[in-house]
Amino acid sequence: MRVRLDDLCAAVHAEASGQSPSPQRAERIGEQLVSLGYLTEDGLRVTLDVLGKGLLGLAEFQPVERHAQPIVAVLGALSTGFLAASRRAVFEQQESMQLSLLKAVRDAQWHLKESEARFEEVVTSSSSGILVVDPAGQIVRANAAIGDILGYTTEELAGFALLELVHPASVRVLGEAMLALLENRQERVRQPQRLLRKDGDVARISMTVSLLRGADDQPVHFVAVVEDGTELMLLQSELHRQALHDVSTGLPNRQYFTTHLESALRRADPVRGISVFHLDVDAFGVVCNSLGRPTGERLLVHVSRRLKAVLAREKAMIARFDGDQFAVLVENTATTPDVASTVAELNRELAEPVYFDDRGLAVSVSVGVVRRPPPDWEPEDVMRAAEQALRRAKAGGRGQWALFDEGQDAAERRADALAVAMPGAWEHGEIDVRYRPVVGLADRALVGVAASLHWDRGDDSLDHAGCAEPAERTGLILPLGEWQLATACGQVRWWGQSAGFTASLHVDLTRNQSRDGDLVRRVRRVLDDTGLPASRLVVGMPVAALAESEAVDNLTVLAELGVGTSLVDFGLGPDDLAVAAELPIGSVRVARRLVERQSRGDADYLAELVRLARQAAGEVLVDGLETRAQADWWRAAGVAAGLGSFFGDPLPAGAFPDPIEWYD
Repeated sequence: MRVRLDDLCAAVHAEASGQSPSPQRAERIGEQLVSLGYLTEDGLRVTLDVLGKGLLGLAEFQPVERHAQPIVAVLGALSTGFLAASRRAVFEQQESMQLSLLKAVRDAQWHLKESEARFEEVVTSSSSGILVVDPAGQIVRANAAIGDILGYTTEELAGFALLELVHPASVRVLGEAMLALLENRQERVRQPQRLLRKDGDVARISMTVSLLRGADDQPVHFVAVVEDGTELMLLQSELHRQALHDVSTGLPNRQYFTTHLESALRRADPVRGISVFHLDVDAFGVVCNSLGRPTGERLLVHVSRRLKAVLAREKAMIARFDGDQFAVLVENTATTPDVASTVAELNRELAEPVYFDDRGLAVSVSVGVVRRPPPDWEPEDVMRAAEQALRRAKAGGRGQWALFDEGQDAAERRADALAVAMPGAWEHGEIDVRYRPVVGLADRALVGVAASLHWDRGDDSLDHAGCAEPAERTGLILPLGEWQLATACGQVRWWGQSAGFTASLHVDLTRNQSRDGDLVRRVRRVLDDTGLPASRLVVGMPVAALAESEAVDNLTVLAELGVGTSLVDFGLGPDDLAVAAELPIGSVRVARRLVERQSRGDADYLAELVRLARQAAGEVLVDGLETRAQADWWRAAGVAAGLGSFFGDPLPAGAFPDPIEWYD
């Protein structure tokens, strides 16, 4: 250490005599201090305090007035060397973290090469500066680094008072801190600051100020170490922006949109309110599957631009949610178009093809709309309502829109509650299988039983349709339907053993059951477990389900296994007749709505269509018979058997009449 002190003294003498390169010698000493382990700011502060006081007290540096300036310059150079070496050591420790951060930024901005280069420069570059200020606040000396930060030359900076470079809003805070140093109430001050650049901009920096005192303990100079925080602020700002915006389109994301929606609800016009649109790009999956995900992303960018163009005159926020979904918040005014006009204009814009790699793409959007939501709603309520409206719009086909209806929403929420509660109800035995007779219309003989689900909810019991709908929505219909089939097959098998019952069992499937990839395996397993012959089982599929190849395959294989097959909800139209003629169908069951139409006298053509259905499928059944007159009319039309309240409502197995003694 004595050798380094001698070198430092020599540097002071060299500085006093104007020799060169005394700063480099002092900088090397600062670097050597770091290599000895003095890495912290406290190490630098203590070193400057000791050297500043000690050097000024040495006999060889008397008078002080002559050597104060060289000592301060040498200490500044020592500080520069110390800070440079210290920063290098810290940067080496943070290198892996910086590289990871750079990679994350590059990954997020892969499509913006210019932004990548800018962030590379922001993150990897850094600088610091030293200012020597006299007790009156006048800058005495400045290094090149602080000049680069502020855009001044070192000579220009020497003509300023320090507080002249500070933003007016921060002058008082820094002035009080420097006064505290002068009054010995603080040894060092570190605070974020805003300095005024030469070009008028503001540099955000971190400033550490210490006070050098002479041998008589009187203030000699302030030493301000400045670290430029502009790059860090820019990086933090960009990362914050990325956290609230979609990378591909640059639009606000769901989080930002929800926050904005909350404030918009509070300030909404009490009469006109706001409108929220939830949009889904139709057939987006088709584009991605055929042309690739990058093309799909380019299409979404196009959609975002079209949205901006359509809503350019409105006070609106457009956001991209996950996947192919967008949201729009419009603060309504007297000139805001109605919803139908806005959606129509948007679909007209999107119908104009846009070309990617010589391929012209045109799309449409389905839209759910919440117009003028109540002011006491939370953003989550508005978004849920918009999603509900979007689901209804998509159910109506592509390019459609639906307005949120509170009454309809309440019904849907009740249906959702049923669907959620259904698994527990099944487990607790609230759901059972009930049976109703299938009766020959000619002789009133029992030709079969139809098994259906029943949910006993006290005063609000649900029939088969009421059970199947919520189970279909949640996927519970597959295990529940297999249980229904197994229960009914076991019951009919037991009736056959105890009473000699030989009629068929009719079990209807839903659309999802009809196209279930495991349907055949389920049926075979139930028949094997219960011992019921395949010829005793008649499986009914909705006509609409046979538009899908999976359902057609299932029906064909079941027919090959000897299971009876039937088309239910048969409409007697040309398409239904074509399906019955082309597939291995054993029977068809006329839809309930046609029975109602016949009762109103609005079905002169039905008798002829029954004849055509018999030619296509062989046997025709009818569901929903409520009166003898209905049964007689359909019998005269050629229908073989029927079901309905006229023959009896669905009953538990224990309450069902003895099948062998059935009578009308």
